[in-house]
Amino acid sequence: MQTISSIKNSKNREKLVMITAYDALFAALFSDKADMILVGDSLNMSHNRAIDTLSISMDMMIYHTKSVCKGAPNSFVVTDMPFGTYFNEKEALENSARVYQETNSNAVKLEGGRGKAHIVEALTRNSIAVVGHIGLMPQFARSEGGFKVKGKDEKSIQRLIDDAKAIEDAGAFCIVLEGVKEDAGKAVSEVVNVPIIGIGAGRYTDGQVLVWSDMLGFFEDFQPKFVKRYLNGADLVRDAVAQYAKEVREGLFPSPEFTY
Repeated sequence: MQTISSIKNSKNREKLVMITAYDALFAALFSDKADMILVGDSLNMSHNRAIDTLSISMDMMIYHTKSVCKGAPNSFVVTDMPFGTYFNEKEALENSARVYQETNSNAVKLEGGRGKAHIVEALTRNSIAVVGHIGLMPQFARSEGGFKVKGKDEKSIQRLIDDAKAIEDAGAFCIVLEGVKEDAGKAVSEVVNVPIIGIGAGRYTDGQVLVWSDMLGFFEDFQPKFVKRYLNGADLVRDAVAQYAKEVREGLFPSPEFTY
């Protein structure tokens, strides 16, 4: 099992693999392949068909984190802090403490750079491990008018660098960098001492994370440019269910081998 120390020590040594999971079944399948499992608020879109991540609750995130921890008890699990649960230090401490008290999660993840550094510092000062998240931040989608790629020019890249340094200094042991130009991903990774986990951030980060239902082809509403599909999961499921339905209707299932 990875630890905070081993994750930090991987910087410039080996690439880290992170994948999302939302239940015990899939967490168990991923546990021996991934260095970290993220219980992402992305489940609000991929599983709940919401238009964004904003409406998921703390209770829902804790429920799914419990399930993931049961399925992958030896994995390093990170829980996304939902929108509205860390607007100030008091809320952040109360809600993060719930994650630690009610689940076996190893860390929480929150979105925001310099503007959230004081929140990161408050959490880490109180023994709560924090993964940062900068760049394209899904919880900012409504206020920014959509999901917008960052790091397109030198000024924007410098803002990302400043954000990364600020939350590193505040105590984040790892940072997710989403939806930025590859040059920006490289620049940010080179200036901080903690691992940068990219999602749509190019080849030069310290690791990668993908949403499992995207990479395995179960989510079909849209496919972000950075997502490589390693399996056509939805087609496989549809074909299997169609075969099952056909056999039931034709009286072929259950055959004698599946009968007591």
